[in-house]
Amino acid sequence: MYIARILYPVNVLGPGNRIGIWFNGCNHHCPGCSNPELWEPQERYKTTLDTLMRLIEHICNHQPVDGFTLTGGDPFAQAAALQQLLPELTKLSNDILVYTGCDYDEILLKYPEIVSQIGVLIDGKYIQERNSGVILRGSDNQRIIILNDQLADKYYSYLATAQNEIQNFTALDGVISVGIHRPGYEDQVDTLLRGKGLENR
Repeated sequence: MYIARILYPVNVLGPGNRIGIWFNGCNHHCPGCSNPELWEPQERYKTTLDTLMRLIEHICNHQPVDGFTLTGGDPFAQAAALQQLLPELTKLSNDILVYTGCDYDEILLKYPEIVSQIGVLIDGKYIQERNSGVILRGSDNQRIIILNDQLADKYYSYLATAQNEIQNFTALDGVISVGIHRPGYEDQVDTLLRGKGLENR
């Protein structure tokens, strides 16, 4: 499997302090995507389920974890890896939020056994012209689909009170900006960095 990032605590992509898992690889190539660097699979991101779960379990053993958010890339671009990972995550939390550029009806027909293990799904391609600031979604054509009824109250409460925010993580190769970004955010970042004599790579 190809996993580009594991970040904690992510608290801008779902309720609570979450472990964010970024899959590497996506076939949608949506204009304005916030993570185009994750479109093409890269060997440096290749890992195993055992290695990934050791990292996740280490976090869970030392920090409070309220759920998982899987994004990318597109997790369904690696359906076999997703199918392996979900049962392991479910042992730790039933709050598993998955982002996909695929349509829910399409993946329900193709991967019903995977869908059955997801708590909340956000589906649909990102459409830059429809980025209107809706909560948890890059564009307003995307849907929040609560698949696990046990999570309904938790998410309805969250969606009623939360607002989109950006959270920055410092990494060895720079800063990773997480959250639902406004249109043109890259230009704004470039302008800010140039003003400080820096360059966005």
